[in-house]
Amino acid sequence: MPSYRVTLTIGALLAGNGPAEVLPAASHAARDVAVLEAADVSVVAGAPRITVRFTADDNDIARQVSRHVVASTAAVARVTMVQITLRSGNRWDAVSWE
Repeated sequence: MPSYRVTLTIGALLAGNGPAEVLPAASHAARDVAVLEAADVSVVAGAPRITVRFTADDNDIARQVSRHVVASTAAVARVTMVQITLRSGNRWDAVSWE
């Protein structure tokens, strides 16, 4: 089954939420609707970035999973950028949002 990643750049936290709540919100959302492979947080150019890797049958399902991850994450923090990628051999190819 193909492996996908959804990468979210995180902005401000929403009131009443702490930094420790953002990654679990994203990873639990993916786990709700797909097989979660990994979840990680990093800082790129001074901005926190969450990457959630999961499996999906095709790009359409990967988009649905990604939308669910974004919606769940947006309940605790502002999401400023989203990118979906598909594992192709040893590289990650972009998948259109639409």
